[in-house]
Amino acid sequence: MQLNKEAVLAKANLASKNTLMETLNIEMIDYGYDFLIARMPVNSRVYQPDAVLHGGATAALAESVGSFASHIFLDSENLFIRGIEITANHLKSVTEGFVYAKATFLHKGRTTQLLDIKITDDNNNLVSVCRLSTISLPKNK
Repeated sequence: MQLNKEAVLAKANLASKNTLMETLNIEMIDYGYDFLIARMPVNSRVYQPDAVLHGGATAALAESVGSFASHIFLDSENLFIRGIEITANHLKSVTEGFVYAKATFLHKGRTTQLLDIKITDDNNNLVSVCRLSTISLPKNK
């Protein structure tokens, strides 16, 4: 049974409690047929020493939204899903506001998945392009 948008987002955000996602204030904000969007505030908590968004925080945002997308769009009741590789190309600096990560599948296989994650700023400028590979394996019951 497919959950409604509000229930999916509430479940994802509740799962973030006491995790890196909560520390970075990452919030899942939109969900549709084939995508998931998260946002993260850009402030001193995610800065490099020269007061711009840290690439590691961007990668954490990308992996968070990509992993949650896999959990939402795959059979997470019977499978455990883990990220196995992430790449990030940083294209633009950000010093304030929010960054938004939109995850979509490039490949949704039975065992491995590849997600495209575009990171944009408040003005919809492309900040980073990320790719996340995930693996899904049967849970031992």
